[in-house]
Amino acid sequence: MTQRSNFFEQSPELSRKLMELSALFQKTTIEPHIRELVEIRASQLNGCAFCVDMHTKMAKIHGERELRLYHVAIWRESTLFAPRERAALAWTEAVTHLDAHGVSDEIFERVRTQFSEKELSDLTFLVGSINTWNRLNVAFRIVPGSSDKAFGLDKAGLE
Repeated sequence: MTQRSNFFEQSPELSRKLMELSALFQKTTIEPHIRELVEIRASQLNGCAFCVDMHTKMAKIHGERELRLYHVAIWRESTLFAPRERAALAWTEAVTHLDAHGVSDEIFERVRTQFSEKELSDLTFLVGSINTWNRLNVAFRIVPGSSDKAFGLDKAGLE
């Protein structure tokens, strides 16, 4: 499968603004490891190979254990995730795959026990942002690993 187009080159201002939004998440109180888990899970759900590859490598660089990375897809059955992480993953799934009735009150209330209103708002922006990246990368068939050097992901030790 070959890449269709380079959206960074075709829409540089929009791409730059999306990169700026992504950088802002580092200033939130959402822990870096939770941000990575959220980005991996949304990317798995959306079938975005580029983002699964990228965020798995980023998580590894930031010290995430490999077994937990393998368990993101099975987080409900895994014993490796804390309640706050489980809430973030549940919210990610609910916001990524909106059903006809939106996000249920049950999920909202469960997630609110783990995140403040501000954190929940920030988390929702994070999920929206990674979903946008997923859609761009899937639509244009961006090749997994093709930006490893540019993003320093070659340091992950994953080949």
